[in-house]
Amino acid sequence: MTDNTSWQAPGGSPQGPEVTPPPSPFTPPAAPTPVAPPPVAPMGGVPSGSPTPPPGWAPPPKPGLIPLRPLTLGTILGASFQVLRRNPRPMFGFSLLVTGAVSIISVLIVGLFAFWGVSRISSASGADSEAIVAGSIATILLGSLIPIVLSIAAVAVLQGVIVLEVARGTLGEKHTLAGLLRAARGRIWALIGWALLATLVVSLAVTIVVVAIVLLVTFGGPAGIGVSVGLGLLAGLGFAVLGAWLWTRLCLVPTAIVIERLPIRQAVSRSWSLTIGYFWKTLGIQLLVAVIISVVSQVVSIPLSIVMSFVSVLINPQGDVDASIGVIVVIYALTLLLSVVISAISAVIQSATTALIYIDIRMRKEGLDLELARFVEARQAGDDSVPDPYLVRPSAPAPAPPAYT
Repeated sequence: MTDNTSWQAPGGSPQGPEVTPPPSPFTPPAAPTPVAPPPVAPMGGVPSGSPTPPPGWAPPPKPGLIPLRPLTLGTILGASFQVLRRNPRPMFGFSLLVTGAVSIISVLIVGLFAFWGVSRISSASGADSEAIVAGSIATILLGSLIPIVLSIAAVAVLQGVIVLEVARGTLGEKHTLAGLLRAARGRIWALIGWALLATLVVSLAVTIVVVAIVLLVTFGGPAGIGVSVGLGLLAGLGFAVLGAWLWTRLCLVPTAIVIERLPIRQAVSRSWSLTIGYFWKTLGIQLLVAVIISVVSQVVSIPLSIVMSFVSVLINPQGDVDASIGVIVVIYALTLLLSVVISAISAVIQSATTALIYIDIRMRKEGLDLELARFVEARQAGDDSVPDPYLVRPSAPAPAPPAYT
């Protein structure tokens, strides 16, 4: 197969020797070559022209999830949703398990801390009542931080597994959950550390602005109230713009941590450099996916809420208190279950989208598609000495690839 496409490697220089991957079960069949009609000889017997040469283009190989070429918007969106059904057990199953466990544990922890705090406040009396109330409220707030930290860690682990599945699925590989977790070993703590660091920075910035507004309202008088309102509006607008910019420039950090096995500082620099020139594309695709997921979630959840409200009226038309409590518990349980399912699907699709954007940018900037094709070709020929294509850099030697099973 000859690759005569007009695509060029980064820097504008044409590609080197043309490499043709051998046929694979995932490669679409090449289009049949049209046969040129024989030349027609004029009255003098001399052929009127030479036969038309057949076209030399053939579609790029597609060993797995995506074709090995720079991706279009439709390909990225389609592959993001295809990840769920291509390998559903480690994707949707693991995502549902993690999301469900975090939701249940969060409800239990918050409920226990709230019950304990309310019990102490209701039993407080005498001179120590104010101290007891303040301590109980502080305990409830501290207890609510535990589910937040747990959720951040769980999402980081889930994101690492999804990123690896997309990266290896691009090469036509399909791994078990145990194999993906084994390959992500050594990167999980870096993922959790990055997620906690990003959350801490955002929380610290919001806290500073809130404290400034409270101080202005408390000690500034009427003028302070006006200044605090203006400060709040400016801070909200600034956070929206700055947050969107930083989020887009740093969204590839988890992917670089897992796929390229970089430490946090180098992964930040890597994400920053990769998104240069692709800011609006990266932001637009991720916002589009988020809007699609939000619309689908609303389409599913709103009818269910309406149906459940009618069911509660039919079951308990007299408004009995005990029956109402039971209906409320059932409705809350069903709503929580639906929320867990939607969150599990959303986590897979959004993480897969980010991984596909990363692969697409590297194809366009670094010729990753050629390295992927070379790896697939060597593997089909039985050559296991080719390094992991994701660890190959144009200016750096490739480290030893991790073991996959």
